[in-house]
Amino acid sequence: MPTIKDVAKEAGVSIATVSYVLNNKTNSVSEETRIEVWRAVEKIGYMPNVTARNLRSSRSRLIGYAWHERPRNGYMNAVLDHFTYSLAQAAEHAGYHLLTFTYPHQDPIPVYDELIRTSRVDAFVIASTNEDDPRVRYLLDKAFPFVSFGRANPEWDFPWVDVDGEAGVHQAVDALIELGHRRIALIAWDQHSLTGNFRSDGYMNAMRAAGLPVDETLIWRGENQEQSGHDALRHFWTVMPPEQRPTAICAISDLIAVGVINEAEQLGVTIGRDVSLIGFDNAPLTQYLHPPLATLEQPLEAIGVQVIALLCDLLNKTPLDDQRHRLLPPRFIPRASIAAPPTD
Repeated sequence: MPTIKDVAKEAGVSIATVSYVLNNKTNSVSEETRIEVWRAVEKIGYMPNVTARNLRSSRSRLIGYAWHERPRNGYMNAVLDHFTYSLAQAAEHAGYHLLTFTYPHQDPIPVYDELIRTSRVDAFVIASTNEDDPRVRYLLDKAFPFVSFGRANPEWDFPWVDVDGEAGVHQAVDALIELGHRRIALIAWDQHSLTGNFRSDGYMNAMRAAGLPVDETLIWRGENQEQSGHDALRHFWTVMPPEQRPTAICAISDLIAVGVINEAEQLGVTIGRDVSLIGFDNAPLTQYLHPPLATLEQPLEAIGVQVIALLCDLLNKTPLDDQRHRLLPPRFIPRASIAAPPTD
């Protein structure tokens, strides 16, 4: 059976360097060396004695991650599914595994408390955060290591990685304005959603920066479900006079945008000709809709890597300094659902 000495020989480094990499103590190890050590581990099939290592370090090598709640509307959250996979991959590369769990939506704290008291996990990753998030407040009070995918109260100081939804929607609205659109509608979530508010701010800021009025009659708020898209487009097309209808719509999620597309078919409205449409998330199959949906893609692989990197720094007591908050931009993907406004 291969030993740590064999790994060191294969990688051309010292046994101490291999030990640092395997135990994720890589402050003084270059990224190239770390990659070379893991390549050697995989090549010769070295299997570290995880149990012994954990006993010596008093660590479980497990990161707790709460699986998101199954939506009441039956749609699974493709974004969080993708994030969870990326997170698991990044954790394994760092020598950890995810311990996934669920909790009652109305009271998550007892589950977190039990996992801490029983030393089942070394740290937590949390997602779908919001203002006054009880998980964030509890883990801060316990001084237990955690990193979040998402922000919470601005006065709470904790490490997080998030997508810059404000900048992303700003970019999307700018693209519509550049095509010649002036009456641009927004289909947003309710104002209790922190993520939704950031994205809505992007719309408001882009309109104002272009010198365009923010028309409240063109802002529709609803839950993150397909029905919100149905309701919004039906309102815009059956209640508003033709001259007041939007020529473009920015939906705050792809799921809502799908509702717009389905309602448009019922109303005889052609997306990309009668009205342009942009979503957010680049969910699977959006490129196969009719027409393919222009959208914003979250960098989920990079987020998973950044979250685990922050968590490893916390566990290794590496100073985070100004790197504890990381905001990553989404990527705008133009597709056939957007075009210049109709001329007639």
